[in-house]
Amino acid sequence: IAAWFSLFNVWMEMLLETILIAVLASTVATTAAFALCFPASRNLMSNHKIYFVTRRILEIARTVPELVYALIFVFCFGVGPMAGVLAISVHATGSLGKLFSEVNENIDLKPLEGLRSAGASWFQTIRYAVVPQVLPNFTSYALLRFEINVRSSSIIGFVGAGGLGQEIRWAVGFGEYYSLSAIFIIIFVTVAIIDLTCEQIRHRFIGKVGDVR
Repeated sequence: IAAWFSLFNVWMEMLLETILIAVLASTVATTAAFALCFPASRNLMSNHKIYFVTRRILEIARTVPELVYALIFVFCFGVGPMAGVLAISVHATGSLGKLFSEVNENIDLKPLEGLRSAGASWFQTIRYAVVPQVLPNFTSYALLRFEINVRSSSIIGFVGAGGLGQEIRWAVGFGEYYSLSAIFIIIFVTVAIIDLTCEQIRHRFIGKVGDVR
């Protein structure tokens, strides 16, 4: 076991970088998706041009694979975690924006109609009629995406975008398959812990929102 995990301290440092990449990318992506999902919802945006452009932006963002984004940003900004954060952020924004907009399109429209009849602006209707309805689902999807981003940040490092993927590349390049298997075990345990933690957070948050209602 000692020989198998001989580089454990090094891997832990790289794992921390991987998790930080996922955290920052998830934060950026959730914020961007939150801002774009409302104009990308057919029932909330009456201006067809804004709706069309926003939809296409989200489509382009999620169509290009994260590895391709990583290669582009490594070329632009050099090897390191910056490229990883940008690559995951762009792709995750497109995916979350699509999910958030679908949640928006399934809300109860009666609160919106009530606020509109009272003279509320578009931003006021979003703030007081839409956000309270969609926030639990938004939180659930954002936590799910964070789990996916942790796995993604472990892989994109293979092309020089920082994180534990750089160690995977080193192990593959030098034929260190014992180290490679140890890294995979570390990733598996980490993702499992994050999955269980996010599941608890989702249930507690959704439960509290239900109690308030």
